[in-house]
Amino acid sequence: MTELAIDYCGEWFRPSLDEPFDIGREADLTIDDNPYLHRRFLRFTHTDGIWWLSNIGSLISVTVCDASGGVQSWLSPGNRLPIVFSTTTVVFTAGPTTYELLVHLEGTPSQEIVPDDALVGETTIGAISFTTSQKQLIVSLCEPMLKRDGAGLSEIPSTAEAAKRLGWATTRFNRKLDNVCDKLDRMGVKGLRGGPKQLATNRRSRLVEYAVTSRLVTPADLPLLDVASED
Repeated sequence: MTELAIDYCGEWFRPSLDEPFDIGREADLTIDDNPYLHRRFLRFTHTDGIWWLSNIGSLISVTVCDASGGVQSWLSPGNRLPIVFSTTTVVFTAGPTTYELLVHLEGTPSQEIVPDDALVGETTIGAISFTTSQKQLIVSLCEPMLKRDGAGLSEIPSTAEAAKRLGWATTRFNRKLDNVCDKLDRMGVKGLRGGPKQLATNRRSRLVEYAVTSRLVTPADLPLLDVASED
């Protein structure tokens, strides 16, 4: 029998096999009093020997991935997915704040295989390559998450703040942000486009969630913030 343990900011929670376990602003696991966060947002349930994570909110989507970042799913409102990895990272953004949970499955039959020469933080994801300045943009938005000590709260920088951090004009930052989101959208990353020809208004938060959980950027990339870009 598999048991579930949730680590949030160093505090551990163990959902019951027989009762739903809710996460939100006023729930079994109270995340924060953030008004952008649903009172009950995520729900863990155990059915037929499988743990499920359901998004019972109406506005916020969730990035869910295995510990290595090799498998990632986007859980939109009204949907659910099974928890199958020994360690699963759950990341979501409410307003300007990004939250992270670590979910540990004890007794899982699955086995994660990580190659010995696995690379992280490279500038090529599949067939998509990023220039130095595009990588700098991603790191500037992810800086609070990359500097965090364990699972905690992180404020995503505003466009103006991130542009100032890089010494760029806001117009240049927005142009490059559009280019980065276009590239990732073409490779199938969900949540970056609001319509057929429109980028999503919350693309910064979605970009941060994807980049951090997929290991597109890591703490080792932070020195890029102080490097002069090629353009």
